[in-house]
Amino acid sequence: MSVSQDPAPRKRLAYDSPEQEAYLQLWRTYDRLKMVEERLFGQHGLTAQQYNALRLLAARHPQPLATLELAGKLVSRAPDITRLVNHLEEKGWVVRTRPQTNRRRVLLEITPSGQTLLKDLEGPVRACATAQLGHLGPKDLSDLADLLKRARTPHEDPKSPWHT
Repeated sequence: MSVSQDPAPRKRLAYDSPEQEAYLQLWRTYDRLKMVEERLFGQHGLTAQQYNALRLLAARHPQPLATLELAGKLVSRAPDITRLVNHLEEKGWVVRTRPQTNRRRVLLEITPSGQTLLKDLEGPVRACATAQLGHLGPKDLSDLADLLKRARTPHEDPKSPWHT
């Protein structure tokens, strides 16, 4: 006869400080939530960063956006903005041009194909956000957003569109 045993109690993680615990909880949360969006965007040969770039270009359409301006508006840093743009251009989602007056400047525009992709992703992206955080109520979501803004304020460039 086999006796069922309770699993060993889980060992609580130790932290060096409350700041470290908060940071590691934030990092772990980001990792878990990122897995959900990677599944969605991966089905379309896209990353979240590339999706973010397409949304920014669509918001600016029909006006082009300079590459460096796009890099400054992204949610997260893009140390290799050229590679990001190369991928979007290879897929036919953006076109890049260089003005005759300044050949070093690169301007980007979303293509009709890129606009179609964004339109097709509207519902799935909303469903992804619900899967990520839909279990939290409106007050919790508002409080969380406010706390996250406050946490990053001293580290945010005052010129950034993300600075509050």
